[in-house]
Amino acid sequence: MAADRAALRRVCLERRRAFVGGPQLEAANRSLRNHLEALVAPLEPACLGLYWAIQGEFNAALHLRADTPGTPWPLALPFAHRAGRKMDYRAWDGRTPNGVDECGIATSSGAPVEPDVVLVPCLGYTRDNHRLGYGAGYFDRWLAAHPHVTAVGVAWSVSALADHSGYVAQPHDRPLTLIVTENGVVT
Repeated sequence: MAADRAALRRVCLERRRAFVGGPQLEAANRSLRNHLEALVAPLEPACLGLYWAIQGEFNAALHLRADTPGTPWPLALPFAHRAGRKMDYRAWDGRTPNGVDECGIATSSGAPVEPDVVLVPCLGYTRDNHRLGYGAGYFDRWLAAHPHVTAVGVAWSVSALADHSGYVAQPHDRPLTLIVTENGVVT
């Protein structure tokens, strides 16, 4: 199973690299931002958990930060702790992050907070809202400990995993509330 997931991750990363290197990226960024703004605004989050983009992910933190019109809610960025492979969120003011977490990903040094709506990066995704991540399980564990949270997967449409891809949800994999791409909500 691990080898199958590793192969799927490689395929998804290759697809993503080709997509973000293509001429459609600017239009796709605008479209995904518009879909996310339209989706998140009615949720009126008490705190919106974002993520700092890596490896060609949609940069939700850049597009939905506090100084963006229509983003009136408090924001947070995840902080990954290597010990115990756990994650929490830290309050974020929307400025360029001033620190990195224990995995080397940009984050905030703000106080710990618990967002009620989180955007979750997806390396791959299925039609039934399962997410394929990078394999460390940080988001999986956080979401399992916070089942009341509205979890919105964010991905490029090229990250869709076909039914015949070999992806099989494992017992710890929880479906996200929904997944959004530049084409809209995945149905």
